[in-house]
Amino acid sequence: MQVLDCDILVVGSGLAGLVAALRLGRKSRVILATKRAPDESNTAYAQGGIACVMDPEDSLEEHVRDTLGAGVGLCRETVVRAILAEGAARVRELEQLGVRFERRTGRAEEYDLGQEGGHSRRRVLHAGDMTGREIIRVLVDQAERHPNIEIRPDLMAIDLVTTGWLKQPGPNRCLGAYLLDRSNGEVLAVRADHTVLATGGAGKVYLYTSNPDIATGDGLAMAWRAGLPILNLEFVQFHPTCLYHPEAKSFLISEAVRGEGGVLVNAAGESFMEKYDARGSLAPRDIVARAIDNEMKTRGDRCVYLDITHRSTRFLRHRFPNIFTTCLKFDIHMARMPIPVVPAAHYFCGGVEAGVDGHTRLPGLYACGEVACTGLHGANRLASNSLLEALVTSHVTAEAILDQPASGRAPRCEIPAWQSGAAVPSDEGIVVEHNWNEVRTAMWDYVGIVRTDRRLERAMRRIRNLRREIRQYYLDTLITPDILELRNIADVAELVVRSAQQRRESRGLHYTLDYPETDLSRPAAETRLQDPPGGAVSERLD
Repeated sequence: MQVLDCDILVVGSGLAGLVAALRLGRKSRVILATKRAPDESNTAYAQGGIACVMDPEDSLEEHVRDTLGAGVGLCRETVVRAILAEGAARVRELEQLGVRFERRTGRAEEYDLGQEGGHSRRRVLHAGDMTGREIIRVLVDQAERHPNIEIRPDLMAIDLVTTGWLKQPGPNRCLGAYLLDRSNGEVLAVRADHTVLATGGAGKVYLYTSNPDIATGDGLAMAWRAGLPILNLEFVQFHPTCLYHPEAKSFLISEAVRGEGGVLVNAAGESFMEKYDARGSLAPRDIVARAIDNEMKTRGDRCVYLDITHRSTRFLRHRFPNIFTTCLKFDIHMARMPIPVVPAAHYFCGGVEAGVDGHTRLPGLYACGEVACTGLHGANRLASNSLLEALVTSHVTAEAILDQPASGRAPRCEIPAWQSGAAVPSDEGIVVEHNWNEVRTAMWDYVGIVRTDRRLERAMRRIRNLRREIRQYYLDTLITPDILELRNIADVAELVVRSAQQRRESRGLHYTLDYPETDLSRPAAETRLQDPPGGAVSERLD
């Protein structure tokens, strides 16, 4: 088995992974592993932008207040302040690298700031409606030209390797990971002093999602299998407005459309958000998603509509070039007709417990971006705070790693060769597809926007049965990317259900008909899942 050595292994090539790699590459040898192309990530599909105080009339206190309000009492205020205060400096670094944020027409010194749900002011920096694509374009170019960064595309992480699993003396520590080379089907290992998980989210756990196909919760599942605590995974954000069309796959209609005056209406053309919240269509996402869900169920409609027809074609083409063009492909002229939309799974507010500096409970392992739970988002993420968190925490994580003394490096233990045992090539791809669809359908039907104890129990029974089948299939067949992703979404699905069953109240993104009230009279408790390591690497090698 091939073993690659480096100072730092970074897993994931979204905003968090790329910023961490670029910062670390100044002093260290970095391998950046990404399971597909380096420019394919959740970040690349981000339309709205980065929430950051850049307007002299805005203030950090207002941004903090909006973030805490959206998080419904579950944000860690010290974390909120630390991340939001760093935003402006990190944004300017992006600009120095070449990222171009929109400026106001005729006023080049002023940003064209957007407004989104839950924000009391315009504070979202954007690059048209393709902000993520612009950021990734610049960062990938920088990483590809960096002498200390080796980008390895088509390299999918399987599991973490730890000294505890190797039965080495001393405290448990991460040594790197096993990875599958998608180009040739071979398993290799990367041995590193420090490993950074920046694997993004897990939207593909649900049947309908705004996320690309890569968002299968790989880092979450790997960390849990290694015994790390997972926080607040019941808080899954459903974006209220994904394009509803039989030929449109997971296309997001940015919240910025509502920020520019778009109004949600039902099939009868009636504005309905005022019934649910005084902020109307600019209420936070949890409120809007539940309102749409209720409106559709009450009326029996398959979707609702986002109406911005009061804006001119010229304005919409300039402000939302990608959305405008995509809608036209489906014969929807957004200046002349409302856009059909439905909610879809979008963002995981919970994740691997990690500090702002990426530290986890496993020495040598760091987590930043959506895979991590720092406490910034609480029970509901404020719009466009996700790219801000990825940008800031990846920078701070890299600095924390670079500040580590030489004594903090991992021991150079030999990593055992991957053993396939009696595993045989899979000749039943249909089994993987069926299990994949069963997990995602169960999650959509029973663990969606509105939950009940009975629905969660049904989901748990089905997913636990599926996990048993998937585990056996994983052991009996030679691994493939499809099998690894199936294993990961099933693991994450059970964690979401378990977390939801623990929370006996409705709060933010977790709404249950059995406990519809939110108790704001006392501090909210975090949901924590931590199981002893097992059922991970040792399944194949012991």
